[in-house]
Amino acid sequence: MSVEAPYPISDNDVGRLLVSCPDGPGISAAVTGYLFGHGANITDFQQFTTDPVGGRFLLRVEFVVSDFERRRREIESGFSELAPRFRMTWRLTPAARRKRLAIMVSKADHALQELLWQQRSGDLRADIRMVISNHRDLEPVARVWGIPFHHIPVTPATKADAEARALDLMIGEVDTVVLARYMQIVSRRLLAAFPNQAINIHHSFLPAFVGADPYGKAAERGVKLIGATAHYVTEDLDAGPIIEQDVARVDHRQSVADLRRAGRFVERAVLARAVAWHVEDRVIVHENKTVVFN
Repeated sequence: MSVEAPYPISDNDVGRLLVSCPDGPGISAAVTGYLFGHGANITDFQQFTTDPVGGRFLLRVEFVVSDFERRRREIESGFSELAPRFRMTWRLTPAARRKRLAIMVSKADHALQELLWQQRSGDLRADIRMVISNHRDLEPVARVWGIPFHHIPVTPATKADAEARALDLMIGEVDTVVLARYMQIVSRRLLAAFPNQAINIHHSFLPAFVGADPYGKAAERGVKLIGATAHYVTEDLDAGPIIEQDVARVDHRQSVADLRRAGRFVERAVLARAVAWHVEDRVIVHENKTVVFN
């Protein structure tokens, strides 16, 4: 026998709560009890502790409560009184409010195309607001998908001004910046505007195969695995907290072109998963690591 919900559930009824605090007894009970007191039904509850004695407690809760979008301030207000008891850092977000993305690209289109396709198909629950590029090569791609395209050329002499133009476009308009094979190093200013909100994808050969032709260098070494890493961007180049990684097995029969083709496949899949987890509030950054609840 099936039991019908007392009311039709929509995204407006779904909330997500992320918590980080020193570990100790009673945290889960306090959170669940608080949500119960507001009539919430918990549909997903995941927790992790770095060490039960003196470690860090990390928690993601997804719940349903009638008309959460309207009641959000009320629930936040009460939780803000509970949180200091456990020294919590926390965030409460409505599922109905999709994160707004800016995608920065150069000439390669595979990562961009994957994000556009997943957004259109409904697998990426976000709004892609703009594509920004230092080249015009991918303008037709953005136009086909109906996404505003902004060409901002970058040279060593104009780099600071170019990034200022990009920030003017993004601040207040987007929540997250995705570097989908954007072949420029972003500045401290951009990272300060989007802390733990800028996601990059790169091949996993770093640091062994740095430079302009990692696949060629990898072929010369006869690698057996190639891969990709998606991570939050920090001032330490390619050293930010890792969100997702994957690999593909290769062998001596594959050419450099074959490696690049396999690399593109891995890169676009890894980036799409990382961005999806980010926009669904499944990632908590702890020190220089991430905890991903998926």
